[in-house]
Amino acid sequence: MRPRKIAMEPSKKIALVAHDNEKSGLVEWTRFNLPILSQHTIYATGTTGRILQEDVGLNIRQLETGPLGGDQQIGAKIVEGAIDFLIFFWDPLEPLPHDPDVKALLRMAVVWNIPVACNRSTADFLISSPLMGSSYDRLLPDYDTYRSRSIRGL
Repeated sequence: MRPRKIAMEPSKKIALVAHDNEKSGLVEWTRFNLPILSQHTIYATGTTGRILQEDVGLNIRQLETGPLGGDQQIGAKIVEGAIDFLIFFWDPLEPLPHDPDVKALLRMAVVWNIPVACNRSTADFLISSPLMGSSYDRLLPDYDTYRSRSIRGL
């Protein structure tokens, strides 16, 4: 089975998400990378998006706040092909009531093979990649076998 190619245009559709303890770090990172980020379409969960618009002046397509479904909205947009890059500064030391949503979002990013940065170092490497401003064919496993599998006993 051959992997399917999904074209990513030079202008990427990037989701920015940050837990409360990480929001200031994401604001700082976004401000530093504003010249690059302003060339792309940016999505963000509710509170993060509002803070980024107010503090950095970045044009944001704002979704719900994470605990009210924003993480799931971003995951759905990944599946739909509306987001092809995820920067998610999450707090690994703070248990959150919406941890299952966070895990589901990260799972969707892996299933659909999109670049993911969960900390500043990784985000720095990804945003500075020569691939950031060029077309890129993302390879996706052929899930047709999985979709067409036989489910017995249901």
